[in-house]
Amino acid sequence: MRSFQQRLPNFNARGIRVIGISVDRPEINKRQSQKLGYTFPLLSDPQAGLIRRYGVLHSGAGPKGADIARPAEFLIDSSGVVRWVNLTENIAVRARPEQVLDASNQFGPVGR
Repeated sequence: MRSFQQRLPNFNARGIRVIGISVDRPEINKRQSQKLGYTFPLLSDPQAGLIRRYGVLHSGAGPKGADIARPAEFLIDSSGVVRWVNLTENIAVRARPEQVLDASNQFGPVGR
């Protein structure tokens, strides 16, 4: 997510709004954002409702068998249509900002 923070101006210039979502409680996400200097929203979904809806719940994969969100990146247009998805089974493997920016070129502005 740090690499997305570093490229935030590039996303903003293309009308793409970067948002992170995790199962962590709001106070944990707030501390994490402050600690790492994130200026994009890091939202909390402790009941994993949205995470389940997008099919990225990784049951029992967190500390002490807790459910966590599987690493994923989505490009969703202003109508709510998912235009691009990157899913991985490995928590250490994620899309680079350049991959997301390149994917956004396929269909123009997605945000706003």
